[in-house]
Amino acid sequence: MPTFTALTTLMGKEQAEQLGEAMERLIPEPTGVGVFEVEDGSGLWEIGGYFTEAPDEAGLAVLAAAFGAKPFAVSELPETDWVAHVKRELAPVEAGRFFVYGSHDADKLPEGAEPLLIEAAMAFGTGHHGTTLGCLKALDRLANEGFVGQSVADIGCGTAVLAMGAARIWPNVVMASDIDEVAVDVAEANVAANDLVGRVVCVEAAGFGHPDLAAKAPYDLIFANILKAPLIDLAPDMGGNIGAAGHAILSGILNEQADEVVAAYDGAGFDVHTREEIGEWTTLTLTKR
Repeated sequence: MPTFTALTTLMGKEQAEQLGEAMERLIPEPTGVGVFEVEDGSGLWEIGGYFTEAPDEAGLAVLAAAFGAKPFAVSELPETDWVAHVKRELAPVEAGRFFVYGSHDADKLPEGAEPLLIEAAMAFGTGHHGTTLGCLKALDRLANEGFVGQSVADIGCGTAVLAMGAARIWPNVVMASDIDEVAVDVAEANVAANDLVGRVVCVEAAGFGHPDLAAKAPYDLIFANILKAPLIDLAPDMGGNIGAAGHAILSGILNEQADEVVAAYDGAGFDVHTREEIGEWTTLTLTKR
């Protein structure tokens, strides 16, 4: 079945949300509409729709003009078996002691490695992206320094690969949270596939906004592999939820954004422990003063 996309941008959240709502009334109807802030500080918002029939380009042009948006870019996506594609393209990843793999590569598991199984159908946040890889390497580095996490949380956990990595090497329960219900479902499925049920507890929450997260504070290690803006917004809460000498491992940060994140966390009581660039992404390990 063909899939079509229609994408545009405009300034301002309210206008963007109104345009997204108007798109839902198009005929043929989109199968989904998304409205997202462009994370570059420009104030732009991206509005996109997916269609299983060719969209009404005249109708899209009218909407763009009515809301002051750029003309929609309409594209037809090629039909792809994404699971098969992922199996071909995503080779296992080694990050220190951790080995992230799909079941189709189970025979490649090195002796003595800490295995983290992420199936191809759930392959976002697998370790192939520089941010996840950087966080796993930072975790491995802390453990090699003798640090043992007694109370660990993964905020914005995605697949929960970071929470599972901590649970593989340390004995206590690890908390994992995500604002997205689907991500929490995926995280729970991955936890079960890795025989870590009861060792990693997944909850749906924005930031630290869940009673189970509050009950476990203060933490001695928190992962947050998200984006620059929410990381900066999270800095005061991070400072309030990590105990003295505890660590934060942060990523989702473009290299040119790292100094701004460091400054925000300095104001929340953190010093830089290590800083690593992988491709265009920076991972920060911070220590609470």
